[in-house]
Amino acid sequence: MKKIIVVGFAILAVSTSGALAKGKAKPKEVAAAATPTNPLLSNVSAADKALYAKNKHDSGVK
Repeated sequence: MKKIIVVGFAILAVSTSGALAKGKAKPKEVAAAATPTNPLLSNVSAADKALYAKNKHDSGVK
């Protein structure tokens, strides 16, 4: 009887510790609005960005 209570308490402690730890997690930082949506376009010229946008539009990609 004593063993069943100890095992039950151990299972309860393990199952609730994950839920409690999940609630205390720090919120993720929001990415800056100035960063480009496509990481491949981070260090390119304005003409290249315009050509990319034109090709993207012409291909039908939203």
